[in-house]
Order: sequence, then structure tokens, then C-alpha cells
Amino acid sequence: MNVRRNSLKAWLLAARPKTLSGAAVPVMIGLTLATDDIGVSRINLLPALLCVLFAFVMQIDANFVNDYFDFKKGNDDETRLGPDRACSKGWITPKAMKMALVITTLVACLVGLPLIMYGGWMMVVVGLACVLFCFLYTTSLSYHGMGDALVLLFFGIVPVCCTYYIQTHELTLQVVAASIACGIVIDTLLVVNNFRDIENDMNAGKKTLAVRLGHHRSQKLYFYLGYVACAIGIVYYLNGNHVAFELPIIYIILHHNAYREMVRIGKGRGLNKVLGMTARNILVYGLLVCVGIIIS
Repeated sequence: MNVRRNSLKAWLLAARPKTLSGAAVPVMIGLTLATDDIGVSRINLLPALLCVLFAFVMQIDANFVNDYFDFKKGNDDETRLGPDRACSKGWITPKAMKMALVITTLVACLVGLPLIMYGGWMMVVVGLACVLFCFLYTTSLSYHGMGDALVLLFFGIVPVCCTYYIQTHELTLQVVAASIACGIVIDTLLVVNNFRDIENDMNAGKKTLAVRLGHHRSQKLYFYLGYVACAIGIVYYLNGNHVAFELPIIYIILHHNAYREMVRIGKGRGLNKVLGMTARNILVYGLLVCVGIIIS
């Protein structure tokens, strides 16, 4: 790919816009649950917009951090199987990327700071935790198999619950269950990513959950995560949101097809196709849950 160094195209590629669905879905679910409980007329649009922006900026920040530190560690060499990275391909200089991740971190803090007015000082703790673990994930925790737990927390529980709480100032069992299910669905993206990179991660001393489980059990983990997430949706049914429980069956069909493709391909760069299918499935899941809640 012909990309001019430090150009707009280079930065767009580095931001990895396809990953933004993972940031959007939790906030989308949290807002839909809040709307269902307090009514659309009581939704405060400014904090809702700030939640969306904070999630997007933090996702881009995480992508920049990942790009920069993996390059510095030498993990993005010619053996890399995943999508191209900006620093390793020379699209963006390490100095520019380092400056960019500092800027995006500051922007995320500035965007999230006004949420104190709507969610209290607890939002400061949440924001600082997001920033701290954004860096710790790439630099340390992902090397010790903690990535999946962080996805469950920061792409499920934290964004869904905080988005809901900022609007309603309370939490319910349905919201907590929805946040866990959301985190599990989004974790399927990390599972297939780490499954593809098992050999490379083993060579780099990176003990991801996929490395610990091995090929066969990692495939099974991917398979069961989608079904477990939908099973948790029984909470919607018990709360009268029957359609929100039933619609994700469509997601299960897509998830199962992605799993079969994962098994068929087995290993190598071909698994990037499954990565794309999984990203699509996450967005579909979020839309199905939200539409189901609204219809119910």
C-alpha cells in the first residue's frame, strides 16, 4: 500500500476506524437501556454525546498506544499476521506516534472531565482507570493473559454501566447483566486476534489466554462466548423485554458461521477474514439488543 509518511491517510489507518464499533456498542446499549427506563424525553443529550466521544477517543488512543509500544518492543516485524501497523510500515514516525498518543490521552481526559457534573467524582476514578489500563494492557498485562478480563471490564461493565448511571443515577440487575454480555461478545474479537497470533506471541514471550489454552480450546472458547452472552440475555426476558432476548438469535447464526470459518482456516493470515466477520457480528449484536429493547 502506497501511503505518504505522516499523511492524513496514514493517521486514518493508524486510528483503525473498524475497531470503533467495539467502542460504540457498549455506550449504545447503555443509552438504550436508560431510554427504556426513564423515557427519551429525560435523556440528557450532552453527557450522552460526551460518553460516545470519550469511548471513541479512548479507542483511538488505545490503538495508538498499541501501535507505538508493540513497534518499540519489536513485535510488529515481518512475521506479523494481523493488519498492517502504522509505525512498523513506516507510515508514521515513532516520534509522531508518541506525540499523537499523548494528545489523544489528553483529549480523552478533557472530553470525560465534564461527566463529573452528571455522574459525580466517581467519573474521575473511572476515567483515570481507563487511561491507566489503556497503557498497562499493551505494555504489560497483555503479556500475562489479562487482556480478556480487561475487555470484559472496559468494553462491557464500565461503559454500559457508567453510560446508564450518568442518565439515571442508579444501576439495575438488567444493566449489569447487559454489560457483562456486551463485554463477552466484544471479547470474541480479542480471542480470534490472539488465536491467530499464538505462534508469534509464544515466540515473543506473550502468554495470552490463547497461548495458555492452545489452538483447539481457544476455538471452543470463541464458540462458547457468543452463546454465553446470549444466554445472559434471559435477564431481558425476565424483565419483560422479550424481543431483546429473542432478536440476538440472529447474532448466534452469524457467530456460528464465523466459528466454522475459524476452524476451516485454522491458522495464518486467512484468519483476518474471521476478525472482520467478528467485528461485524459485534455491531450486529449491539443493534439487535437495542432494537429489541426499544420494541419491547
